[in-house]
Amino acid sequence: MVDVLFSVPSSNQHHTLIIEEFEPDVFRQLIEYIHTGCVTLQPRTLLGVMNAADYYGLDELRRACAGFVQCCINVDTVCALLASAERYIQYKCTKSLVQKVLEFVDEHGNEVLNLGSFTLLPQHVVRLILARDELRADEFTKFQAALMWSKKYCDSNPNIVLKDVIGNFLDYIQFHKIPANVLMREIHPLGIVPYSIIMNALAYQADPNSVDPGKLSPSRVRRSGGRSMSVQSSLDPCGSNTTLSSSASSDAISSDKPSSN
Repeated sequence: MVDVLFSVPSSNQHHTLIIEEFEPDVFRQLIEYIHTGCVTLQPRTLLGVMNAADYYGLDELRRACAGFVQCCINVDTVCALLASAERYIQYKCTKSLVQKVLEFVDEHGNEVLNLGSFTLLPQHVVRLILARDELRADEFTKFQAALMWSKKYCDSNPNIVLKDVIGNFLDYIQFHKIPANVLMREIHPLGIVPYSIIMNALAYQADPNSVDPGKLSPSRVRRSGGRSMSVQSSLDPCGSNTTLSSSASSDAISSDKPSSN
């Protein structure tokens, strides 16, 4: 929200106009462009500036932002772009850009999941990424990313139990694809993954026919026949309370509150 102060010459009075659609830094850059004809684009505010330009009919600025996107998406900026997307997901420019960002994440999965900035993403965005069938990341890296995010969350919320937080991500990790020695040496001793999940993974590795596939990857079984995770509004497309969510209605992700298993 932005408070804009302006004067009425005839009355010499000041009035405040509240701009709720865009963040102060974004609106400041927009005003800079209107006054000077130029502005320095940054990944952190790119989505806001692009949508503000579209909203106020500044087509040249919008096109400049769209062009900047092509060289802006990289390992160092993807998390910042996804984090800012939540604020502007109801705008059409955001949806097309976020889809490109998610495709980049798919291609560079292991690198992105190991970023420290990954822990700053909202929980439902983390789940969206981990659940994507197109994500090119090994399952142990996905587990480590979920663990890193959960520890960060617990650091900020000391009354929350780590096991409860990471439980929100376990359905998106295929533990049977993690080597047995890693399961027993790196994961089991942590005491945060239910013993039944580890036993099912080990049993599958010994005899794939001995385990119901639904017990290995519950979320994938629920989504069978549906499309993979993508970008859409979870509520009215013109509303302001929208999120990054699944294209399958049963997998809509819109809450950042951890739930106990």
